[in-house]
Amino acid sequence: MNEQKTLLGKIKKYDFTLKELDLYLDTHPNCRRALAMFRKYRDLRSRAVDEYTRKFGPLTPEQVMSDEHWTWVDDPWPWERR
Repeated sequence: MNEQKTLLGKIKKYDFTLKELDLYLDTHPNCRRALAMFRKYRDLRSRAVDEYTRKFGPLTPEQVMSDEHWTWVDDPWPWERR
């Protein structure tokens, strides 16, 4: 598997984990272990998204950094990349 797919797979796993922790914390808001896990996976996801954006371009329009050109439309969409 290439680096881009591997990194995108990690981001998807972190998204799933964060959603599950979100749902758990809705009913267990004082669970310190779950809160710590949420922070850990939020940070892991943030680093993975930063790395992906740096290497392969933005995953979302909010990540476009150019003031000169709307780069979101330059490359294939993230789900179209192979």
